[in-house]
Amino acid sequence: MRKLLVLVLLALLLGVGVVALVETSPGYVLISYGAYTVETSLWVGIFLLVLLTVVLYGSVALLRKLLASQRSLAGWLGSRKARQAAQLTNRGLISFIEGNWARARQQLLRAAQGSEAPLLNYLMAARASFQLGEPERMREYLSAAERSDAEADIAVDLTQAELKLKARQFEQAVATLERARSNAGKHPYVLKLLRNAYFGLSDWPQLRQLLPELRKYRVVPDAELEELERTVHTHLLHATADHGGDGDAPKRLHHYWQGLSAAQRRDPALLHTYTGLLIHEGDHEGAATVIRKALKQGWDSDLARLFGYVELPDPRRQLAQGEAWLAEHPQDPELLLCLGRLACRQQLWGKAREYFESSNRQRRSPETFAELGRLLTAMGEDKAAAAAFRKGLLLREKSLPRLPLPEPAQR
Repeated sequence: MRKLLVLVLLALLLGVGVVALVETSPGYVLISYGAYTVETSLWVGIFLLVLLTVVLYGSVALLRKLLASQRSLAGWLGSRKARQAAQLTNRGLISFIEGNWARARQQLLRAAQGSEAPLLNYLMAARASFQLGEPERMREYLSAAERSDAEADIAVDLTQAELKLKARQFEQAVATLERARSNAGKHPYVLKLLRNAYFGLSDWPQLRQLLPELRKYRVVPDAELEELERTVHTHLLHATADHGGDGDAPKRLHHYWQGLSAAQRRDPALLHTYTGLLIHEGDHEGAATVIRKALKQGWDSDLARLFGYVELPDPRRQLAQGEAWLAEHPQDPELLLCLGRLACRQQLWGKAREYFESSNRQRRSPETFAELGRLLTAMGEDKAAAAAFRKGLLLREKSLPRLPLPEPAQR
């Protein structure tokens, strides 16, 4: 309160001083412009100048406020439109997930008109058109998506490739994906789609070329990649054997086999395929070498079974080799089946029968019963042969329904 009183007194004293100064020395101001002149005292001129300054400042401040209000209104309207577009996009995505393709497309396209980033809307509208079986509109929205964002070419290509894969248009999918493959490090999903496309085309050579990139960028889990490698090399081994028909299949197979990694050459499935093809192409010595080497590294019943298909110049020595394995694996049904076949080549009919029957005691199989039935037929034991064939047939046909059957005839 005391400070306020002091300020009032100072203001009064200042006012009295100004009035006294004006009365004592009013001053003189003359403004002349062309034929016009304005005369006034100095103090009135100062007052008018200050008043003009205040008016100009106020006018500028008011104008700035009006412009700011207009921008604020425009921003509010824009944000409101963006919120509405986002809500409509959200409803469109929900409709898409629910399978309401037509409604989803309609909502997504309406939202795209008010969205600052309509790329997602157009891509999802293209997917909805695909589900509705409208490829022309699908392409239209993919083009709109590409125009909406200069950096959307990869996203558009991936979407287009996915839709072509779903339509089983594998060649068109490959053509689309090859454009996006140049930067696989940034877009590893391209490699996964390429794998699906090549697999759909059964293009095993291209898949083989793709395998290193799939492993480098860890596009698929290791177990899935190993299975893919196994499938690719299995088909390529068959293709290598079938190519040409010039009698050089064993040489080509050997060359292909040596091109595989050590781990792949130890893979049981690939070993079985390779050995079986060598036998089929007549390279029995090569097949025997592969089997012996593999069985030294680890026992494999299926390879032992394949040894029974190998025809070596010295069948007696071959049988002795098999019986040496039997000492370490006396209950292996596949090895017993193999020995039965080797004994047949030596015309040791009794031993062959014993091996076949021993194999069936370890594990009954249609193949072993068929071999036993064939041998018994040749030995003149028709009833025993018929019984073996019947047992083998019933083992093979496990899907027969339970039916009432007539009682056996009384003798």
